[in-house]
Amino acid sequence: MKNWYVYFLSSEKKRWYYVGSTNRLTERILEHNEGKVHSTKSQRPLKLVYKILFMTEQEARRCEQKVKKMRREKERIIREIEN
Repeated sequence: MKNWYVYFLSSEKKRWYYVGSTNRLTERILEHNEGKVHSTKSQRPLKLVYKILFMTEQEARRCEQKVKKMRREKERIIREIEN
């Protein structure tokens, strides 16, 4: 069984963050930086700034959607990353 992650990427061009989930973290970050992900293609280069480990896909997807929908939660995590 593979672990699942919710991950935060930061653009090195400007203050911009992306939140996603995957069970192939290293490969997924490479896909983002190779321009294979439409939503992040224009923000490259990107770096991993935060990840949260989950045991199941369902838990990771639920957390990803919560963070994406709840602006305050996303901003809280970003403040923790920046400090």
